[in-house]
Amino acid sequence: MSDDKSHPIDRIEWVPASSLRANNYNPNTVFSPEFNLLKRSLMEDGWCAAIVVREDGEIVDGFHRWTLASRDAQVAAMTGGMVPVVRLRNGKSKSDQMIATVRFNRARGQHGILKMSNIVRTLQDSGLSQAEIEARLGMEDEEVERLSDVRPSPEHAGKDSFGKGWVPVKK
Repeated sequence: MSDDKSHPIDRIEWVPASSLRANNYNPNTVFSPEFNLLKRSLMEDGWCAAIVVREDGEIVDGFHRWTLASRDAQVAAMTGGMVPVVRLRNGKSKSDQMIATVRFNRARGQHGILKMSNIVRTLQDSGLSQAEIEARLGMEDEEVERLSDVRPSPEHAGKDSFGKGWVPVKK
């Protein structure tokens, strides 16, 4: 914690979800599988990140968490309809808030396939079934199968129905 509470995270508040409102510029979209995964994360892991808002309650980051807390009875019941928020400092322009929204969304990065493959195989080695891995990570069966496939590419090549599609011609 900073001595002067100058960082928003130093001032977490629990407020009614109904006291917040969406902004009209968020470019981020979450599709159903990821939205369901977000719900599962909130239900199993709890609130690990606050919703970022302007002083007036307009959401800068955390719209989908707020949506779940506002519309899903199970998520709302966990905290009596309250959500954790941090408020950005006054004096920021609307442009600054839009920039912050984009930075929050883009800074989350992407999952690398090799590391995800290692995670899936480690989960399998720990005894989790494919069905449980699929459910808990929000993946389809084909994703888990591909990520758990440890065959090196040269050994894998040519062993499927397309293996003879290209044959070099000797001159």
